[in-house]
Amino acid sequence: MVYEGCIRDFLELSNISVGDTIKIEKDNITHKGMLLEKPDYSNENTLIIKLNSGYNIGVDIQDAKIEKIASGEKPNIELDPVDKQISSDKDNLSILSTGGTVASVIDYKTGAVHPAFTADDLLRATPELVDYANITAKAIFNILSENMNPDYWIKTANSIYDEINNGADGVIIAHGTDTMHYTASALSFMLDTPVPIILTGAQRSSDRPSSDAFTNLMASVTAAKDDIAEVCICMHSTEDDPTCDLHRGNRARKMHT
Repeated sequence: MVYEGCIRDFLELSNISVGDTIKIEKDNITHKGMLLEKPDYSNENTLIIKLNSGYNIGVDIQDAKIEKIASGEKPNIELDPVDKQISSDKDNLSILSTGGTVASVIDYKTGAVHPAFTADDLLRATPELVDYANITAKAIFNILSENMNPDYWIKTANSIYDEINNGADGVIIAHGTDTMHYTASALSFMLDTPVPIILTGAQRSSDRPSSDAFTNLMASVTAAKDDIAEVCICMHSTEDDPTCDLHRGNRARKMHT
């Protein structure tokens, strides 16, 4: 995301852009590093800097002084196209993201993670999906799950309705785990669905070797191809993640993190 409002004006006064090496002084403490893009969850008055040590820090611009040391290039990632292998013999599944990142790309120069949710990104992260279904993926919004509210439930239900009308044989909702059970319960009462609607997420982020994201997503695709016609939650069964359980949407709650 880009910096906006007063923080954008603050940077423009010193002709500073993302990728530049900067020095910022606040409370008699000076930091030097590369200016990174603004994460969507950060405070609106906070700059994100990658230090020479490799760590990223946030600095509130109030009463801060900033100076550009050297110009740099904005992080840019170019990816090869993906063969989606569309086949009339496979089910058509839609994956809708409400927040978080099922697939993300790392800029190794800055260490910044660039979230992107398209069918191509999803297939790069889990190419095995093309063996099971024709995948359409899109982000309907991008919020932390603790910020989910009834207005977002309505938007999610409308998006699911549209996907089913457009021919989806099943719909998967990528959702943060904190309030997933609330959304699943709400959707189960809002939708009289002819196809499976599966909510899934991850307890451990997808950039960790121990992540359960892959297992949960693959199991959700299998569930979304089944002949059930209701809202469910699909998550790993145990800490070892060898299998996943399918829970009825209005009969589940989060027990641990």
